[in-house]
Amino acid sequence: MAGNSFGQIFRITTAGESHGAGNVVIIDGVPPGIELTVEDLIVDLDRRKPGQSKITTQRKEDDRPEILSGVFEGRTTGTSLAILVRNEDQRSKDYSDIKDKYRPGHADFTFDQKYGFRDYRGGGRSSARETVSRVAAGVVAKKILSTEGIRVVGYVKQVGSIIAEIDDPASVALEEVEANIVRCPDPVAAERMIQLIDQVRMEQDSIGGVSEMVAVGVPAGLGEPVFDKLKADLGKAMLSLPAVLGFEYGAGFAVATARGSQNNDPFVPSKEGGITTEGNRHGGMLGGISSGLPIICRAAIKPTSSLSQPQKTVDREGHPTEIRTKGRHDPCLLPRFVPMGEAMMAIVLADHLLRWRAQVDLARK
Repeated sequence: MAGNSFGQIFRITTAGESHGAGNVVIIDGVPPGIELTVEDLIVDLDRRKPGQSKITTQRKEDDRPEILSGVFEGRTTGTSLAILVRNEDQRSKDYSDIKDKYRPGHADFTFDQKYGFRDYRGGGRSSARETVSRVAAGVVAKKILSTEGIRVVGYVKQVGSIIAEIDDPASVALEEVEANIVRCPDPVAAERMIQLIDQVRMEQDSIGGVSEMVAVGVPAGLGEPVFDKLKADLGKAMLSLPAVLGFEYGAGFAVATARGSQNNDPFVPSKEGGITTEGNRHGGMLGGISSGLPIICRAAIKPTSSLSQPQKTVDREGHPTEIRTKGRHDPCLLPRFVPMGEAMMAIVLADHLLRWRAQVDLARK
């Protein structure tokens, strides 16, 4: 019932809070012999960490991981893998003035209703600080996927009303994403996004947007019928991330205004001699099972709820009051969300890849 674990064969369990000692992830199902070092983990953790640019929170965390178990002489052992990332720059006093007030848009009220009390320091378990564990697990998942030639990349598709022009999502390279601080592969749109984020930051406000995640090289056949459809697990994975209010894949909500004759992707022979489709409106999944085409999905991210401008609220007794959140918060969550979205996509795909391998091996016996 605790809801701190995700996945079946590749299974992660996380623990930790925003202002606690640190965050840890235990990963089961990692095949033996995969090369893994602290340096491997740091690459994506640096992309997620706070304080990396003027348009992110200025909290300073080195986010240097410690591999506690599951690795020997630079390779995974096949036993449970444990990774710890310690917290270093907590400022719990920033929250002392609001410990009895409910922050609009946060989980303060619902945590109180569920548990009867809560860790008010930065949201505790509901804080996005928890995602450092998922990003670390995502690095391991990406390594598993790379053994089959599968690549996962995410980027910022939209900030406010500014939408990037991405002609071919499957061709976007990590270098293009990391070329600017907003992580948008469209440099013209990226500059406008940065200006908008800087503007709302100066106005003590925040802005939301959309992140797109793409997986290339996924073989046809991943996913389980009915409840464990690949699209269902991807949806749960993305919606489990803080601040995500919407999920879609392929043509997404545009199908609501399309006709079947427009929406269907006709099957055709592939250049390699197999079968494919003319287009990819289905986003790489049919019936919840991968089709062999790039898997493309998007997550809608809300504006940061913590604002330094005054907002109306109530205290724990229901008395009307005003709240102004101190501390350091992202004016836009999108740039730091990208490695989080990539990680959850990779975790889902690694789990289904290992499940598919198990089914194939069983069928061969």
